[in-house]
Amino acid sequence: MCGIAGGHGHARAVDGRRMLRRLVHRGPDDQGEVQANGSWLGHRRLSIVDVDGGRQPLVNETGDLWLVGNGEVYNHEQVRSGLPAASFATRSDNEVALHLLDSEGPAALDRLEGMYAFLVAGADGSFFAARDPVGIKPLYWARRDGMVRFASEMAAFDADWLPFVESFPPGFHWTPERGLERFASAVGESDREPSDRRQALKDTREALVASVQRQMMGDVPVGVFLSGGLDSSLIAAIAARHLAERGERLQTFAVGTDASPDLLAARVVAEHLGTDHHERVYTAGEAVGAVPLVVRAIEHFDPSLVRSAVPNYLLAELAAQHVKVVLTGEGADELFAGYEYLRDLAGADELQAEMVRTVEGLHDLNLQRCDRVTMAHGLEARVPFLDRQVIAFALGLPPEWKLSWPGEPEKRLLRDAFEGWLPHELLWREKSQFGDGSGAADVLTRRMEQSVSEEELERDSSLTDPPLRTREELAYYRIFAEHLPGVCAERTVSRFATA
Repeated sequence: MCGIAGGHGHARAVDGRRMLRRLVHRGPDDQGEVQANGSWLGHRRLSIVDVDGGRQPLVNETGDLWLVGNGEVYNHEQVRSGLPAASFATRSDNEVALHLLDSEGPAALDRLEGMYAFLVAGADGSFFAARDPVGIKPLYWARRDGMVRFASEMAAFDADWLPFVESFPPGFHWTPERGLERFASAVGESDREPSDRRQALKDTREALVASVQRQMMGDVPVGVFLSGGLDSSLIAAIAARHLAERGERLQTFAVGTDASPDLLAARVVAEHLGTDHHERVYTAGEAVGAVPLVVRAIEHFDPSLVRSAVPNYLLAELAAQHVKVVLTGEGADELFAGYEYLRDLAGADELQAEMVRTVEGLHDLNLQRCDRVTMAHGLEARVPFLDRQVIAFALGLPPEWKLSWPGEPEKRLLRDAFEGWLPHELLWREKSQFGDGSGAADVLTRRMEQSVSEEELERDSSLTDPPLRTREELAYYRIFAEHLPGVCAERTVSRFATA
């Protein structure tokens, strides 16, 4: 939804404004700021809910507490109805968080369903920061010399602050008095325990349908990134049905090289669903040319992440010309065991542990890519599979139901749950990574490896911990290091940084 920046402890507006200028792409519609007794808050706005009246910083009725937020609170209307004593000045979903914190304190954040990062400052010198439990929306912070700064992206920080920048942990809040405290986890307890597999299929379908419908809230049109794979096709199918009930037509967006598998499959899905479909066909030269922009946007240099980010970046550029919000299929592979390597695990317990691990690690990988490539173009991405209710339900299912046996496709439970929603050949289409299916992977690997010699890799591999693995990765790292000099380059080795 937006870009936020803030500081506590001798925070100066001139420093904050400089940070905020680096976040204009996240919120091209408006900006606002407030200085509050040693603290400063700034906001760049992408107007989605209460387009005319939801300007930030938001302030409480007594005029002594301010909030800036990035993200969406999907259950804001329900939470609002539970705060009868509060005097609301706007219809903004973020204002609900302000009054909830003002009246009930930080522990009440667990009642919010959505994706968000909040900074709050008080006239009494108080300060508060929080990030959603899954880490869908980004927040970074840096601490030095008794001062603390916050921002939605690392690039917002001044160069002398970059060595101190860290990712703010999901599901935590922070105050100067008490430090970091956890208020919620990404993986919670499910309130539904299916008695058998047939009931599980029905409950899986209902959980995802409800999540998609929740996440279509807002005062602007919502589209879908459609790769032609299972996950995005299911999201599109649900969204298309929901809009059809209101007499509206879904907009879908696909990207790929000419005749790439994802592009062709997306066309078939779009035709079947009757969507208003848009395509971006790119060349190998365009993909390679986008690499520096993409690495700087995603603030990462993991090769699999970059390969999938390039087509997503080009896709977001197209979608931003038509909508302000898109739904994506992120998270399905983590919840329903969609990765090939999961077949090699020893059994159900090991599979369950690995699924939990991957969900808890998404905030620094796939979700970071998802947020950055879209917000680089002033576009908000929402992730229905990673709604906390869906996470709790999916990880509460018996893991043995998700095991893939030889000759059987992955995510069979999810496919069975939506039998009849898509043509059979699309519902059971074999999975491919987005960078592969869109035609980007081979081109990028080959071109980037050509820019680095084996001697250079041997010399420079130890620049990160763990060491850089390939010439391709070193090529991406060089762009990253030039963009963010001094940032601690601890590389996350991942098997699940894919589409």
